[in-house]
Amino acid sequence: MVVLACLAGGGAALAGPAAPRGVDAGAAPKLDGKYERLQEPSTHQPGKVKLTEFADFYCPHCHAFEEALVPFIEKEFSGKVEVNMVGFPVIGGKLPTAFEMYEQARVMGRGVEMKKALFRSIHKDRLHVFDKVIREALIKEVGLDPVAFEAGLASGKPAEALEAGRKLGLRVKVESTPTLVLDGNIKIEGENLNPGNLKTVIASILAKDKKR
Repeated sequence: MVVLACLAGGGAALAGPAAPRGVDAGAAPKLDGKYERLQEPSTHQPGKVKLTEFADFYCPHCHAFEEALVPFIEKEFSGKVEVNMVGFPVIGGKLPTAFEMYEQARVMGRGVEMKKALFRSIHKDRLHVFDKVIREALIKEVGLDPVAFEAGLASGKPAEALEAGRKLGLRVKVESTPTLVLDGNIKIEGENLNPGNLKTVIASILAKDKKR
């Protein structure tokens, strides 16, 4: 299975050309698989890989990634991979409500549950506008208090978190969704975002921990 991607800016690249895939920067250890080593500090902790997924809730390929590759990763590396999604809108004409709902749910400890509910609502239930009535149903579904949730949305903090995530994505040159960044500086995107390659890279990171 190869995960395709929704291109940012209607297919226009957000940044300049990237470094060749599978080439490490500086003295960083060489890993198996295909990836790009970013000029960013590593956040790696021994025995654990931090996987950051830059995704758009309205991107069908991000939905496919969530339904297929996230469960695959969690099964293959039980307890050894920490998956975190960062909202990165690339599809025009959509309100930021879904992304802000996700950010607020994360603050309240139900980010994963809200992420699943939003992807399902958009791609299976075909709901693209999250008015207050629809929001309340989803908020209750994931086990949160609607009054506290709405107050959090109104505070503006979810919008700030969304903007911070967008800026991070621009900094690491995300050009399409989904794009993964492992441990802060190992980027996997496009045709390299498939089960075999992802498993190879993660296993290589964890194997180097054992050799230390």
